Amino acid sequence: MRRLGHHRLHGKTGGVGTKGMVAKLSIGVIVLLICTLSLLFSANIGGNREPTRSSKINVEELWESAESGGWRPSSAPRSDWPPPTKETNGYLRVRCNGGLNQQRSAICNAVLAARIMNATLVLPELDANSFWHDDSGFQGIYDVEHFIQTLKYDVKIVGKIPDVQKNGKTKKIKAFQIRPPRDAPIDWYLTTALKAMREHSAIYFTPFSHRLAEEIDNPEYQRLRCRVNYHALRFKPHIMKLSESIVDKLRSQGHFMSIHLRFEMDMLAFAGCFDIFNPEEQKILRKYRKENFAEKRLIYNERRAIGKCPLTPEEVGLILRALRFDNSTRIYLAAGELFGGERFMKPFRTLFPRLDNHSSVDPSEELSAKSQGLVGSAVDYMVCLLSDIFMPTYDGPSNFANNLLGHRLYYGFRTTIRPDRKGLAPIFIAREKGKTAGFEEAVRRVMLKTNFGGPHKRVSPESFYTNSWPECFCQMNPKKSSDKCPPDNVIEILDSRLESVRDPDSSSQTNSTVTGLER
Repeated sequence: MRRLGHHRLHGKTGGVGTKGMVAKLSIGVIVLLICTLSLLFSANIGGNREPTRSSKINVEELWESAESGGWRPSSAPRSDWPPPTKETNGYLRVRCNGGLNQQRSAICNAVLAARIMNATLVLPELDANSFWHDDSGFQGIYDVEHFIQTLKYDVKIVGKIPDVQKNGKTKKIKAFQIRPPRDAPIDWYLTTALKAMREHSAIYFTPFSHRLAEEIDNPEYQRLRCRVNYHALRFKPHIMKLSESIVDKLRSQGHFMSIHLRFEMDMLAFAGCFDIFNPEEQKILRKYRKENFAEKRLIYNERRAIGKCPLTPEEVGLILRALRFDNSTRIYLAAGELFGGERFMKPFRTLFPRLDNHSSVDPSEELSAKSQGLVGSAVDYMVCLLSDIFMPTYDGPSNFANNLLGHRLYYGFRTTIRPDRKGLAPIFIAREKGKTAGFEEAVRRVMLKTNFGGPHKRVSPESFYTNSWPECFCQMNPKKSSDKCPPDNVIEILDSRLESVRDPDSSSQTNSTVTGLER
């Protein structure tokens, strides 16, 4: 099905009088040439976004995946990609700080850093941070064996740094601690970090969040990030089982939508959006901001006018109603504790009464016992990934929303509804002042300019983790050779290369097919 478009091209023609006929004809030819080139250029980048189709929004089509334009996900190597060497330059430890999805991005970066330095990666450490109070660790969240096997063509991975034997004595290797600069370029890893690794045999990056530049002019390195993020990082079986159980129950009654309702204390404090709260609540937000974020003069009206405030639950409901979703729509809410309580949720619940979260769908003892902290976030992540439609309400610095947008794109261009908060702000402000005429039509006009999940060009500040097109996608009938899909026997090729550098006595352990590297 054809999906929502973005912009229309309008051509203009003018009458030509007898006087100055030649000059005007010349101008007309030039204008025609420019228009033709513009159309050709638009056609060339047409795969970057969903093609124009209609000025109306068809809700039924939103329940289906977006058109792919002939693209399909592919993160397998397409050029020469040698396996990790028998001997590496040393061991790399990393401590991934932040919440689940910030840690997820850090793990992708850690694998890439190990590949760049030809290092052996020690299983990443997940920060038992103060927000989650969760010390599950990598082994408690992810399928470790699957992670190691899926990445065997890319890096060597061990559970811990092994002891060394020297002069008949056992000696522990102590990793040299380094704090990498934020968004460090590849050169930093090939110079400063590699020098320290060769000197100390092992290095320890802490903290390790956003410590490797996202935009790298090497598509194979970017594809490695996708292999980690979308294939190797698989949650443990019990988390997958919980997630699938919730999805099955939700889908038993038809389509369902998931919403990441980011109307929470930390995000409201970060954004500086206080004025809609009572004095006591404002005091709490200001205190939280002072303790957790850099001091900055923030004026609510200015912040809201430029779309820097998270949408309220009521605003989310009004957007969905404007898009023609009715009160029978089933919605799964992935969110922490909403700040301000029920008085903010009541208007949303009135518009869309069929609201659920992981606890209400399955209130069993098993789920409630395992749905806290990182595990709860992992369950929410999987349900949102598998939902028919996903809507983030604040995808600025929200790692959860950004990673999901990228994963859903890779998962088959699944529908996302991304509100343009800046475009919608004046419409909501006018409504609050009593100007309700044409409200829903105005909302639809703004939303028609947004992307609903199809391939589209990545433009800063959009993150690679939000949109890995085109590096991690390919075409069966490409116009450019760089977009060609890898050969069907890519796994066999990688296996052959891996065996050529392995110890003979270890080759028998790696003959299984790696399902995590599907094209």
